[in-house]
Amino acid sequence: MSDLLDVAEANFRELAANPYPGRGLVLGRSTDGAAWVQLYWIMGRSANSRNRVFVADGTTLRTEPFDAGAVEDPTLILYDAMLELERVYLVSNGDQTRTLRDALARGGSFEEALATREREPDAPNYTPRISGMLDLRGTEPGLALSLLKANRADPARTDRASFRPAPPPPGFGLGLTTYRGDGSPLPSFTGEPLWLPVAGSPGALLARYWEALAPANRVALALKWIPLRGGPGALQVRNLERRPDATRQ
Repeated sequence: MSDLLDVAEANFRELAANPYPGRGLVLGRSTDGAAWVQLYWIMGRSANSRNRVFVADGTTLRTEPFDAGAVEDPTLILYDAMLELERVYLVSNGDQTRTLRDALARGGSFEEALATREREPDAPNYTPRISGMLDLRGTEPGLALSLLKANRADPARTDRASFRPAPPPPGFGLGLTTYRGDGSPLPSFTGEPLWLPVAGSPGALLARYWEALAPANRVALALKWIPLRGGPGALQVRNLERRPDATRQ
């Protein structure tokens, strides 16, 4: 377990050193093993991308404009980021959260739902779509993560990677980000999900990840604390503090 802790902490240090991981999600288990954890954050470089806040509406997390009058294009920035079905908990970086919810409600699967979606159409970055699911309907908990990214040879096509890892031990999580760093175009995430630490109380965990995100680009961070055997998740959010006229400057 000490080796895994070393790997998770090294990955966390790399996240903290990354000026622009973009959007990111983590699925994990609390330190005492009594709860599941979902983390999701957004970052932004443009005024339109930064003009957002997280809003918790019961068990649903969504993005909303900070200043509705300053929104330039809502297409890829406003969406439900966390949704729940009975004992199923979804998180993603786009409107594919609803695609997943609707497909699962009809009896479909995580992979079948995402087979209908592509990477984001924001050339030249072609931002990856990242998604995660915690499924507590069976006798054993199930995790799923997905990365939909542009094919390097032909960005009009989408490469699809789906992961079904074993549930992590207490204090650990598995995460995806959209980017490996800053750049033009932005370099997409590559490889398998990252082992990351999720030890500590909800408040401490929220504060630790907030401080790890580059201050120049961080926008909002959310944490959902989920009962071990299912039930409504409890959301906490942290939004960038700013003046009401900040997006118009």
